[in-house]
Amino acid sequence: MKILVTGATGYIGGRLVGTLLLFGHDINVLVREPRKLARRKWPNVKVFKGDVTQPETLSEALAGVEVAYYLVHSLGAPRGDFAERDKQGALNFSKAAKEAGVKRIIYLGGLGVTGPGLSEHLQSRNQTGDALRSTGIPVTELRSAIIVGSGSASFAIIHDLVRKLPIMICPKWVNSRCEPISVRQVIAYLVGVLDEPRTIGQSLDIGGGEILTYKEMMKNCAEVMGRKLFIFTVPVLTPHFSSYWLNLVTQIPIGLARPLVEGLKNDVICQDTRIRDWINIPNISYKEAVRLALEKIRLNEIESSWTDANTSSTGFVGEPKGFLFEDHREMACKAPPSKVFQAIQKVGGDHGWYHADWLWQLRAGMDWLIGGIGMRRGRPDPERLEVGDPVDFWRVEDKEQDTSLTLRAEMKLPGTARLIFRITPRQSGSNLSVTARFWPTGILGKLYWYSVLPLHNYVFQGMLGGIVKEAEQDSEK
Repeated sequence: MKILVTGATGYIGGRLVGTLLLFGHDINVLVREPRKLARRKWPNVKVFKGDVTQPETLSEALAGVEVAYYLVHSLGAPRGDFAERDKQGALNFSKAAKEAGVKRIIYLGGLGVTGPGLSEHLQSRNQTGDALRSTGIPVTELRSAIIVGSGSASFAIIHDLVRKLPIMICPKWVNSRCEPISVRQVIAYLVGVLDEPRTIGQSLDIGGGEILTYKEMMKNCAEVMGRKLFIFTVPVLTPHFSSYWLNLVTQIPIGLARPLVEGLKNDVICQDTRIRDWINIPNISYKEAVRLALEKIRLNEIESSWTDANTSSTGFVGEPKGFLFEDHREMACKAPPSKVFQAIQKVGGDHGWYHADWLWQLRAGMDWLIGGIGMRRGRPDPERLEVGDPVDFWRVEDKEQDTSLTLRAEMKLPGTARLIFRITPRQSGSNLSVTARFWPTGILGKLYWYSVLPLHNYVFQGMLGGIVKEAEQDSEK
């Protein structure tokens, strides 16, 4: 079939495309920033730039498509904003798909009994499904609870808590019941429904067949990890407070943790299990799913991750308008541009920032305390970077081999910040520069710039020196 996959840079979409290719399908993908797929080695996949919030960008990717996967969501956007954005985006997409003659939409939603007590996140998942169905295109909606796999945000919370805290005082929601599912089963169901006509136009629950409380999930995870875990429950920790606690203890920032935690008060158990009779997929137990995830983490073979998505709600925004502050510094280097660029690509993560790492850590800690991303993401590859990769509290926005690397800040800031590395060849080596650019928001943004400006000479000049030293040493080998 000719298939369109939206959300191909996300956690599920990033895994689904490769599996669909194994079955010989003709694949289009729709992404906001095509350069984020630079790491993907997908043969014969047509990549289209578009955004479901901009209807005029959708028609080209949908032309000739028979089936479209809708795997878009706005979790991590400003509170109170993601639900409306998701609903409108789904409506735009459904209308464009109708005009293009798409025969079917397949959507991955959230498991949860409808009702007045449902969290905003789960309500939003339901509303998104309704918006997709509003134009009359048959929609297959698969609804899942926690997805267990390496790179899953929900599993990352459980894994981090168990890894860091042998004794936990938890809110009463840890006794809510859930039916988790392995990411392998999710992908298998998403592919399996293509060839099962009984799933067309149906909303179907998918789960691993094992009902556990969140307390039991954490204890089982601890058992797989060979750890002892003691959990005590108290009635006073609200989901709102719990999300702040998870922001401090786990790698998940508050913008993502809060909607996930608010959904934990609801039991999420499969009610409609017809799909198990229609598509023969062996269940994977929760403990086995945890073992598989931990092995992928140990081997650093994480195929896709929650970190692939932009933490900032604006994503790749182009050149901001308005007042600009700029700080430019440069240094000569005896090494050729290729060696300098190689050294630049190692910044962040376990390697550090070449100089004054304690100041980078301090800035990350300040961001972490107010619900930002901090240093918790690291980077996906220790040796090279691609557009879209997270680098601590930055993200790679642009890359020109052996010429330049642009990082965009994703920490909490009163403005927009970029860090631009440029290399120009010289007769005997290279010239390396780093430029910090900041577009302030209001008076607070200007005060922020002037407060950090005195540190720039120490931080950036030292960083340039560290990069030059490593590049020159490497070129002498």
